Amino acid sequence: MKKILLLGIGNSGRADDGLGWLFLDEIEKRYPGIFAIEYRYQLQVEDAELIRHYDSVLFIDATQEKIPEGCAIRPCESSGSFYYSSHLQSPEAIVYLAEELYGRVPDANTLHICGYDWELGNRPLQAALENLNRALKLFHDTFFEIAVPASQEHKSEPVTL
Repeated sequence: MKKILLLGIGNSGRADDGLGWLFLDEIEKRYPGIFAIEYRYQLQVEDAELIRHYDSVLFIDATQEKIPEGCAIRPCESSGSFYYSSHLQSPEAIVYLAEELYGRVPDANTLHICGYDWELGNRPLQAALENLNRALKLFHDTFFEIAVPASQEHKSEPVTL
């Protein structure tokens, strides 16, 4: 079975910016122990060392991008460079660093979940939670057969807060 890392990026204290973390919380409830799960406020150079140990990595992050379906999984290709500031690393930069420093790049994808409110202290908007539920379904439809044994299939209610 493939070793899969789910790496959620965001801040649960900033409304929809916490969608990546909410996604991880829900995956852990639905499929306990199946995936390696890591929470990040932001990606760091050191995350290149982390991802090299996995066959596949999925970066999960809220986005301001307008995606008609409310979410999308896209391939995460090496950026060919990284940022000198530790606070500006993108998933693509982390993939690049894993390639350059360790010669090992997992199959990498990014799950973008549309958010709308980024204010400190606010709860996620209902529209963002609907996109989170779409992202969970997309994840299930895309990764389920390669990662979760049939005996551990789990149906879950939509996420609400």
